[in-house]
Amino acid sequence: MKSGGALIVQSDLIVLLDQRYGEAEAARELLLRFADVVKKAGMLHTYRITAMSVWNAMTSGMRYEEMAEGLRTHARFGVPAAAEASIRLWAVRFGRLKLASRNGRLVLTGDQEIMGQLQSYTSLSEWILQRSDEGWHIDPASRGVLKQELTRLGYPVLDTAGYKRGEELAVQCRELTRGGVPFRLRDYQHEAVERFTATEGFGGGSGIVVLPCGTGKTIVGIAALAAMSAATLILTSSVTSASQWKVELLERTTLGDEEVGLYCGSHREVRPVTIATYNILTHRKAKADTYSHMKLFSDRNWGLIIYDEVQLLPAPVFRMTATIQATRRLGLTATLVREDGCAEDVYSLIGPKLYDMHWKAAEGKGHISTVHCTEIRLPLYTGRTVYHAASGHERLRIAAENPGKLDVAEQLAKQHEGEPTLVIGQYLSQLHEAADKLNAPLLTGEVPHTERADIYERFRNGEIKLLVVSKIANLAVDLPDATVAIQLSGSFGSRQEEAQRIGRLLRPKQSGNTARFYSLVTEETKETEFALKRQLFMLEQGYDYTQWRAAEGSGEQWTFQEVVKT
Repeated sequence: MKSGGALIVQSDLIVLLDQRYGEAEAARELLLRFADVVKKAGMLHTYRITAMSVWNAMTSGMRYEEMAEGLRTHARFGVPAAAEASIRLWAVRFGRLKLASRNGRLVLTGDQEIMGQLQSYTSLSEWILQRSDEGWHIDPASRGVLKQELTRLGYPVLDTAGYKRGEELAVQCRELTRGGVPFRLRDYQHEAVERFTATEGFGGGSGIVVLPCGTGKTIVGIAALAAMSAATLILTSSVTSASQWKVELLERTTLGDEEVGLYCGSHREVRPVTIATYNILTHRKAKADTYSHMKLFSDRNWGLIIYDEVQLLPAPVFRMTATIQATRRLGLTATLVREDGCAEDVYSLIGPKLYDMHWKAAEGKGHISTVHCTEIRLPLYTGRTVYHAASGHERLRIAAENPGKLDVAEQLAKQHEGEPTLVIGQYLSQLHEAADKLNAPLLTGEVPHTERADIYERFRNGEIKLLVVSKIANLAVDLPDATVAIQLSGSFGSRQEEAQRIGRLLRPKQSGNTARFYSLVTEETKETEFALKRQLFMLEQGYDYTQWRAAEGSGEQWTFQEVVKT
């Protein structure tokens, strides 16, 4: 037994991190590289090591020996043999299966032991055209689904079969000057692009780049597009985001307006660079109908497909992506977190995690703002009897729409009067009440895109200081001067959404570089459990949530008392 070790490693690959120990920070930094955070309870953080977390770490250059030695160094009671054996097995399988193109054939190869193990899986047989001494000849149309199945079975594939060149496109990045300072790629953006454009290594030229909000994921995508110099399809989360991509492309590259098309909303432009939304690709009039806009994937000879906010990729786009493995694919995200368990599909169909910058690292270098997170717990206004008499779903809504939250939000807004502030929520009825109470504009999906753009611009130029927004502001909305966000309610325990909302505050500020995020939670309800889950991604990134307890005071003012964490 190691005295004072901060980690407790279990045979099932669950790892407990005890923050009371001096070496806890070093142990946390180790786990961040090859484990996923599961939950937090007091001073104990729970992590899980999985095949996916190990393979992504190895893609980034981490070796099995580093993982094993790191666990041994920090493990209080040693590392169980079963846990170490599992990690070793996943690590040994990494890179031993390869897909290659030989004499016009797609061939799967691996050492004799691995190929022998695969013989027993009948689920692979339908995609194998022939078995020979040089390997298994695979149906080229099955390249994606084969990788999906092998990943599911625990055998990651190094895909070196290459890509079609696609339609050539003359494009270069411009070197802009802003305020007398030349604009160039930052070092980490340059490294991310280099890792993507490399043809060797585990990724083979496709994969995921993970960067915090505000650090220039769009810039990485544009630089990759210029490096490929090929016709490009860009898929993104909203019409607003698509419009922003077009503005950035025209400003930062030599592309002309006639070369960049929007395929969303009322636009149907298919041009050498085309920007579409996930919504339009998955739109169909009836459930039994086909996805008519999926033809966009074959409307041009694309040399590159960029998946913005790749963590949102819907199932129909996954299925289409499985059929276009001969086209280079770049995924961009701030939070490679999926609540639907489809992380394996992102890995096998888009590619491995090629570059990952942790949020605190970006903050330390001044690339993003310092955000102070506070959870404010307040009593339930409706009353315990009504709450406990309600059904499960009704309880969640009662807690989320606690009327006391609007009073607390009003007080916080007054406290930060003059600072650009967002009030964010899930339920439209609650948001309408908030907008009336705070005398602030309301942005929801009901607001036309032209009106949204006008309100965003007025917020950016300081004409509007307080804005109430629905979940449409979670993603890809350029609000660089927001310094305060007040969260009234959210999508249950979504880690992704919490990070997205905090991401609205991360862009560096012109005066000072700090921001505040308040999450209002009804205590002694299910909402407290969801709040803990929502915070997991940020906790994993090194952020802390200060917890306040709110109580109604005199003169309709609320008093806040910091809760001492144990």
